[in-house]
Amino acid sequence: MTIAYYVVAVIAALWIGFSSYSLFARKAFVVDSLVDYGVPRSWWNWLALAKGAGALGLIVGTFIPVLGIAAAVGLILYFLGAVATTLRAHSYKTTPYPILYLIPAAATLALQLAAAA
Repeated sequence: MTIAYYVVAVIAALWIGFSSYSLFARKAFVVDSLVDYGVPRSWWNWLALAKGAGALGLIVGTFIPVLGIAAAVGLILYFLGAVATTLRAHSYKTTPYPILYLIPAAATLALQLAAAA
């Protein structure tokens, strides 16, 4: 594996892990948007758990590559869903935020697959 992969994976995991924590802690900058999008409150813990598990999977993936690949794919799907949610809610000003999480998850996957080839 390349150093770039390790750096990007750790940074992505920390960033996404912070997002998970922010949702678990019900930080206003996260939950206000979810309310605006119409995401049911009963989903919030599950969404936070999915992000946290994905972030942990990126870290574990530095040791067990198949788990890192699965985590990155799961996070990519998660954040594509988040982008779709913002678009469905016509909240175009907030659409870039999930993309900012999607990019490092995708970069992690790309770097890991390139290193495995």
